[in-house]
Amino acid sequence: MGNIILLDNGHGIDTAGKCSPDGRLREYEFNRLLARRIGDGLTSEGLVWCFVVPEDFDVGLGERCRRVNRMAAGSGAVLLSLHVNASGNGGWRKPNGWSVFVAPKASGRSCCLANCLYMEAKDCGLLGDRHTPDCGFWRGNFAVLRDTVCPAVLTENMFMDNARDLEFLLSGEGLELLSRIHIAGIKNYLGSV
Repeated sequence: MGNIILLDNGHGIDTAGKCSPDGRLREYEFNRLLARRIGDGLTSEGLVWCFVVPEDFDVGLGERCRRVNRMAAGSGAVLLSLHVNASGNGGWRKPNGWSVFVAPKASGRSCCLANCLYMEAKDCGLLGDRHTPDCGFWRGNFAVLRDTVCPAVLTENMFMDNARDLEFLLSGEGLELLSRIHIAGIKNYLGSV
């Protein structure tokens, strides 16, 4: 069986507090919109993909990981968990930009996928003003990365509590650019393994 790209659109309609300070962006809605846009682009590139969580409500991390592991069995799957960052609990903040995470003991393939995505974001000027590790990605002890059996990354697509990032996220141009970064990064990864 060929490669399948698993898109984990993080959070659900019932996840409290995951919104911009002004309420214009709800993370679960944006993640689903971005996942759909990435999926459409992957389809036009002839790549196979599916949602880990097609439901609107939040699905717990244990169940998300079980779904990924079932879908990944024998498929050469890769996982992208899509999120929007925030640096505080309420109010506008300064941190901005895009980032990608792998598990603390990530496989070489996870690191390769993260680096492919990082290079695309860097080329588009979306890294923001924070210092990114020299390898291009962060390590995070997230269950969806740690407890899954396939190469896995988690992307934080800008900061919803940074006013400039928020305007970018709410624009058609921002959504299109973020989807292109993911699609190109996936294609580059698949071409390198």
